[in-house]
Amino acid sequence: MAILLGIDTGGTFTDAVLWDEQSASVLAKAKALTTKTDLSIGIGEAIQAVLQQGVASPGDVRLVSLSTTLATNALVEGHGGRAGLVFIGFDDSDVTRAGLAEALASDPLIRVTGGHDTGGQEFASLDLETLEAQARAAAPTLDAFAVVSRFATRNPAHERAARDALSRATGLPVTCGHELSDALNGPKRALTALLNARLIGMIADLIAAARAVCDGAGLDAPMMLVKGDGALVSADFAAERPIETILSGPAASLVGATALTGLRDAIVSDIGGTTTDIALLSDGLPRLSPRGATVGGFETMVAAVDMATHGLGGDSEVTLRINGLHTEVVLGPQKAMPLSLLVHTHPDLLETLEGQSRRDVPHDQDGRVALATGREPRVPLTGIEEGVFAALRAGPQPLETLCPTRQKLAAMDRLRKRGLVALATFTPTDAAHVLGTHGVWSTPAAHLGAGLFARKRDGKGERVAQDETGFAQMVL
Repeated sequence: MAILLGIDTGGTFTDAVLWDEQSASVLAKAKALTTKTDLSIGIGEAIQAVLQQGVASPGDVRLVSLSTTLATNALVEGHGGRAGLVFIGFDDSDVTRAGLAEALASDPLIRVTGGHDTGGQEFASLDLETLEAQARAAAPTLDAFAVVSRFATRNPAHERAARDALSRATGLPVTCGHELSDALNGPKRALTALLNARLIGMIADLIAAARAVCDGAGLDAPMMLVKGDGALVSADFAAERPIETILSGPAASLVGATALTGLRDAIVSDIGGTTTDIALLSDGLPRLSPRGATVGGFETMVAAVDMATHGLGGDSEVTLRINGLHTEVVLGPQKAMPLSLLVHTHPDLLETLEGQSRRDVPHDQDGRVALATGREPRVPLTGIEEGVFAALRAGPQPLETLCPTRQKLAAMDRLRKRGLVALATFTPTDAAHVLGTHGVWSTPAAHLGAGLFARKRDGKGERVAQDETGFAQMVL
């Protein structure tokens, strides 16, 4: 029989499933925590657990299919590598179109002359000397480059020449806009290429981890990744064009819903740890977006399922927003480690939460703990960032002691966006622990977190909630 191994690496869990193609049925399934510091650990635990059920041997597996929400989550949360954008032959006004300026943020923009006209004829000569000089200066703080040239869809010669020059000068990965889309609209192609460049390291790490685990388990089968439109591509293709994997996990869920239910028309909602994704099945096929995938507020040129993606999931960070005399509970879009999981992995921190709950006066940072993700910075840190990061090397720290000033809080936020630091705080997963609908981690920690948030004050100076259960119900 033909058995397929499906692996889905999400922001919280990694799932493995053995699927019998002939009978169209699930033979076995298993779940493990996603280990972002070393993805191979979580993938390995999931694969080992599913194979140990004895329904198939590694030699029976004919295909390994990998889907992931890592790319989607990175864009929703504003994470990913740092990339420089090379903008060839465009005007100043072009930088302000298609959300490009917002996407660039503090990443460097290198503008040089060049480009082609609508007929593919050279509009101006490419200034490689300026390009190489600026690229060498920026390279030490970057993970990759993106290159987009004026009307490169008519003639990609300047993008290719710039790519070759950047590779020689810096050795960093380079994404060319014409390789991702043949549609017009230079700024939108630039946005797509920039986001792709930021994701290259992340998806490359995922593929390398999955391959290493499969090799170690004796799985000698081709590996493919699910694209955002539900189709499969080779792992090598996905490593070069990781932007194609945004909405990969939700697209796989949509296709899976068709196989498992037999329904040809349905609304499918995929609620994970980081995002909630809603899409439509139409006549047995995922409905595709005519505009391209929109994730994290950015509209790309990537073919993908027509899906609404929101930064809302089981691990969404819970915060309180004062609105006049009332206080609103806000979920996401940032993801946080549930306090129940934090104490499950670091039992000594239960005492920290107990100490905060014994104080007479609530603190703004009660129930919020920072911890290092295990990743090392690829670019230099500022002095304040280095101080915060160094303190976390010793272990998780309450945010009130780690970041007593606004400057340190801002540094913490920057480190978090770069994936170097994570925040543990109250989440919907903790609320489920309090209400008894979930209980795999530390329920006492969830209760303490709920109590710390419940006693915070609203705009009228009153408690946000009367007790732990009341606050958990507000969150859910």
